[in-house]
Amino acid sequence: MTTALIAEDEPLMRERLLAALKEVWPELEIPCVAKNGIEALKLWNAHRPDIAFLDIRMPGKTGLEVAAEIGDAAHIVFITAYDEYAVQAFKDGAVDYLLKPVELERLGAAVTRLKKRLTAKPADLTGLLEQLLNQGNKSATDKATKLKWLRASLGNQTRLINVDDVLFFQSDTKYTRIVMKDNEALMRSPLKELIEGLDEEVFWQVHRGVIVNAHAIDRAVREAPEKLILHLKGHKEVLPVSRQYYHLFKQD
Repeated sequence: MTTALIAEDEPLMRERLLAALKEVWPELEIPCVAKNGIEALKLWNAHRPDIAFLDIRMPGKTGLEVAAEIGDAAHIVFITAYDEYAVQAFKDGAVDYLLKPVELERLGAAVTRLKKRLTAKPADLTGLLEQLLNQGNKSATDKATKLKWLRASLGNQTRLINVDDVLFFQSDTKYTRIVMKDNEALMRSPLKELIEGLDEEVFWQVHRGVIVNAHAIDRAVREAPEKLILHLKGHKEVLPVSRQYYHLFKQD
């Protein structure tokens, strides 16, 4: 009987992955479900499952750190939000990955590959993990310098806005429009200057004049062969995606 560990700190994502795996691989046993990296490693050591589905970004220990300790004792599948550097590294290595939100078709393809690999020894990911961990350390240093607050005009007031509350930024002549759930504001900094201070893993440029908070995206809808539109959570305004940014929403 093939066994697996799931390590994912987001409850909804964890439940969705469990349900999806039961659908595409009903005979798979999942005795280990962890909410963070430390718990994942403890459960793996206790049960020694054949496969580990690891979210890259977890509290305690990251999925990369857990994978490094597991070594070649299990087949690894990484779960990640869009990260261009990491995805390219995964494509070049002997490891599978799933992009959030995990789609059933993509999961099915990963399961097919896993079943074929189960007869062989798990891949040695030492070089890949070292590369990604070093990149992660650099990203953590860079992240410390990213913008946390913005000073902007809201009506006749000047307000401090937490960047986490922003749904999207949009160019507006000499200003940048800042759109939040319940209101919006303007700041004098042009979009091209603002983007340099934002966390690129959270704020994605999807158009020459639009930067969107990835956490605010509900879905991307292709309305025509050359027209991709973003719908946001709890917000009626939709955003166009330029062709050069279509790759952000492509599921391999």
